[in-house]
Amino acid sequence: MSTIDTPLDASRLRKMIAAELPSLIDIRHDLHAHPELGYQEHRTCEVVKRELASSAIEHKGDLAGGTGVLGYLPGKSPEAVGLRADMDALPIEEKTGLPYASTSPGVMHACGHDGHTTILIGAARVLAQLSRTHPLPRPVTFVFQPAEEGGGGAKKMVDDGCLSGSILGPRVEHMFGLHGWPLSSLGRVGTRVGPLLAATDAFEISIQGVGAHAAFPQLGRDPIVAGSALVTALQSIVSRNTNPLDSVVLSITQFHAGTAFNVIPGTATLKGTIRTLTEETRATTQERLRETAAGISNSFGCKVEVTVHAGYPVTSNDPEAVEIFEREAAATLGAERIYPVETPVMGGEDFSFYGEVVPSCFFFLGLLPPGVTDIPKLHQDTFNFNDDAIATGIEVFCRLALRS
Repeated sequence: MSTIDTPLDASRLRKMIAAELPSLIDIRHDLHAHPELGYQEHRTCEVVKRELASSAIEHKGDLAGGTGVLGYLPGKSPEAVGLRADMDALPIEEKTGLPYASTSPGVMHACGHDGHTTILIGAARVLAQLSRTHPLPRPVTFVFQPAEEGGGGAKKMVDDGCLSGSILGPRVEHMFGLHGWPLSSLGRVGTRVGPLLAATDAFEISIQGVGAHAAFPQLGRDPIVAGSALVTALQSIVSRNTNPLDSVVLSITQFHAGTAFNVIPGTATLKGTIRTLTEETRATTQERLRETAAGISNSFGCKVEVTVHAGYPVTSNDPEAVEIFEREAAATLGAERIYPVETPVMGGEDFSFYGEVVPSCFFFLGLLPPGVTDIPKLHQDTFNFNDDAIATGIEVFCRLALRS
């Protein structure tokens, strides 16, 4: 039973979604063919504003640095439900060979944000149709954000007041977001209470040695040797400074030094990432990173400078928001299509910034087709969002908005 004034059974809602699917798939393919990097989503946000306007949905653009869009439908409750989609692509050369493959060299939708944006447009369309004949049970805030891929667009949307009620509509009471998940079966959705995705911090270590001729190493202080020892030593933070039941990923992803085969360089630079699931472990790992870098470098007669760039916080799901999601998703899809995410994933998500402001739930939307055991994964140059998942995403979003 719907909370609008007349019953809205599953078959009616699905018929409404099915009627929208052909044009929504066209939109998804168009977005896929025209990907844009973070804070450059000018064409994408124009598509979003066009679609919101066509459904007579009040909206505001030019947010989060210029490309964020906020949509709003009124409802009867004093607080709104928030639904979010991210819009940016990745700096990857696409190799799918699709007829709607990226037309922007070196840029592609390798994380499925074209699908996320399309799903939220679809939910907005359906909810707008329903609102024309019956008041919605609560206002709905549609958050189309830029720059999830490292740019922290969610934080800018929050800072601009997108959840506080200062731009459109009332304050957001609960926030919901999804991510297409190629490891889960099509038609299934899953989440968990507490940490779902990790905090992600980047670091840079600059080791200052003394350059020398490669034939006379005793006259220098080799930063490459110091850096090599440091790469190994840093893994002791994971294996010997972290509770075995906790999780830390510390990866060195860049090591730059030297300009010639016969010259010991004066400097070496290491870069990498730290991923953690609690703020306590996050702080401890950063402290040990600095201490280990200083100790190893000093032992080789080198100086060191460590810079940590704070990234996204832990994406931690609120228990009440998860209970709402699981109840509505089970009523919509059937309990057998809801699965518990047993352990957190060490990837990061800037949806975490919404969860710092209001109770939130982020969930995974299955993309893996029946009878298939493996498809390209997120951030691979052959990844493509599964159009068959769009309807499920829209239906869950709509039910979250229409809940009693």
